[in-house]
Amino acid sequence: MVHFITCGPNEVLVVSGVGYKKPAMVMGGRVLFFPMLQRWRKLLLNVMTITISSSGVYTAQGVPIKVTGVAQVKISTQHPDILELACENFLDKTPEEISSLVQATLEGHQRGIMGTMTVEDIYKDRQTFNSRVFEVASKDLCNLGLQVLSYTIKDVNDDLGYLAALGMSRTSEVQRDARIGEALALKESTIQKSLANEKYLEAKYANETLKAKAQRDYMCQKAAYDQEVKAKSAEADLAFELQSCKTRQKIKEEEMETLVVEKRERVQLEEQEIQRRKKHLEATVMQIADAEKYRLETISAAQRQQTVLEAEAKAEANRLKGEAEAFAIEQRAKAEAIKMTNKAEAWKEYEQAAVLDMYLQMLPKMVAEIGSSLSNTKSIKMVSSGDSEVGALKLTNEVMGIASSVPNMVKNMTGIDIQQAIKASA
Repeated sequence: MVHFITCGPNEVLVVSGVGYKKPAMVMGGRVLFFPMLQRWRKLLLNVMTITISSSGVYTAQGVPIKVTGVAQVKISTQHPDILELACENFLDKTPEEISSLVQATLEGHQRGIMGTMTVEDIYKDRQTFNSRVFEVASKDLCNLGLQVLSYTIKDVNDDLGYLAALGMSRTSEVQRDARIGEALALKESTIQKSLANEKYLEAKYANETLKAKAQRDYMCQKAAYDQEVKAKSAEADLAFELQSCKTRQKIKEEEMETLVVEKRERVQLEEQEIQRRKKHLEATVMQIADAEKYRLETISAAQRQQTVLEAEAKAEANRLKGEAEAFAIEQRAKAEAIKMTNKAEAWKEYEQAAVLDMYLQMLPKMVAEIGSSLSNTKSIKMVSSGDSEVGALKLTNEVMGIASSVPNMVKNMTGIDIQQAIKASA
């Protein structure tokens, strides 16, 4: 059933399927939807407030501090290509999953910027720090289809008292200036007092005694103040050097931790990309492969049935052919038997004439066989007794003599006198 699907101004409606070469994206409107032929999804465009907390990050001075920042992020609608990229990356994700991914990305950039600035720069020049984090994070999140609306530092503190020490240092400077001013005022007051006392006790004490006493008091007091100031300065220098030595020992560990976090984020992004490609493959390739598999199975079943029918037809043809050949052999055998029977009856009837006919038919063959045996001889040596024949005539007479001895051989073997039969038939 065809119906309309609507979405609010804080949503984007994505429709794909029949009638769309690429998915259609509608913000704050409606679209005509055909079930079973099309598919729709919604993606929220609400602003996400992300809190980024980075603790134990070493600054450029090697001082570990904790910075908490707040960012406002949303799905970008500035350009259709960026919105299409956001739909591709986050259409099947929940707002919590999107917030987790954005938080991990922003935390990585926040930690990276913290490592390039000093504690004083981060604490005093927060605007520069905010701008750098905003600029770097915006580029990466834009590639995911997200837009960073704002970023600001919420809190900066440390566990080692470095920031407190900065305040104490300034307080010490003010107190030192106050003591110096007090000492100068005291000095002036002492001098004036000494002069007054000198005039007052001019008669009682010698002027030189009063001046030496005043100078002695002044020098002692000044030496005490100087000693205290130098002691505080030495303590501050030693504390800073001690802290520097401790932090340098942890720099390598923090660098390795940063690399591990970055690699973990890359692995997560690659796993998400693999899942997306897997779903895309299932939606596009697997359905085609199933249809092709069904077509091949159907063709294979038909070919198999055809092969069975052809084999049965061939077997039936061979059976009929065999029966025909058997019948033909049987008929030839019967004809041959009749022929032999007739021949036997003819020989029985004609007796000597039949034998004579057979002899006359076989005589040329016997002479040919005798001659062929001589033709296979490579060389013949003939010896003459004086007036006997030699050469071809001799060989011819030999062949004829062998042929003329055949009747006697037949008579000796069978008892049939061929010569007598010839004369009788004549």
